[in-house]
Amino acid sequence: MKQLIFLLVIVLISCKNEAKVESTEIKSVTTEDITTSIYPEPITKVFDAHGGIDNWNKMKTLSFTMEKPNGKEVTTTNLKTRAELIDTPTYAMGYNGEDLWVSEKDGNEYKGNARFYKGLMMYFYAMPFIVGDDGIIYENVAPLTFEGKTYPGILISYEAGVGVSPDDQYVVYYNSDTGQMQWLSYTVTFGKDEKSKDFRYIRYNDWQTINGLILPKSISWYTYENNVPTELRNTVEFTDVLLSEEVPDNSMFAIPKDGKVIE
Repeated sequence: MKQLIFLLVIVLISCKNEAKVESTEIKSVTTEDITTSIYPEPITKVFDAHGGIDNWNKMKTLSFTMEKPNGKEVTTTNLKTRAELIDTPTYAMGYNGEDLWVSEKDGNEYKGNARFYKGLMMYFYAMPFIVGDDGIIYENVAPLTFEGKTYPGILISYEAGVGVSPDDQYVVYYNSDTGQMQWLSYTVTFGKDEKSKDFRYIRYNDWQTINGLILPKSISWYTYENNVPTELRNTVEFTDVLLSEEVPDNSMFAIPKDGKVIE
């Protein structure tokens, strides 16, 4: 079962109304066995609107670039093993399938939380396909209404004990006509001992087609009140996107000589 940063449980309370849920559990299966027929209709509609989960499962390498205050941040991921390299002008961070490491550059001290940041932006970027992983339970929840438009919601949860934050919650909201994803709602429980009811919001309304799949060109975080989005806060753009069926060179994920393993 793949490692994930954010995982979901229980039900979302949206717009102050408690939703009735219907759940379908997808048991762990190998990538080769995954077909759209094992997914419930709502999430299948979303996958299909973005090029299809079967096409996504053929892909083995994902790479994208984000502009940060200290320069370009390039993330490369092996989609099958989830090995990852995040390369920036001041540090490199990697995961080789076993060890998480950080390599500081030119005397710059890494002050981030490597365990929290590992896989984070890849997970947000790979929406909605990343929620097609093994062992997921899908549930219909109350829709989100924003600026007069209503978006049906799908709660995604995982079996207890999976990953580093098993109490995290996510909801994918989509256009009921086209099936295209429009919002992601999520909580953050990393490093905490209890569930959170504080739902954050990312808007997905800027897309690009990469190798036949519709993926984000940019995503926008919104401020929120009472678990609903309010105003635009900031936008992150993705450039130089590579999505390939070729396996990445595993040597790029290896711990460098000056790398520090994160315990």
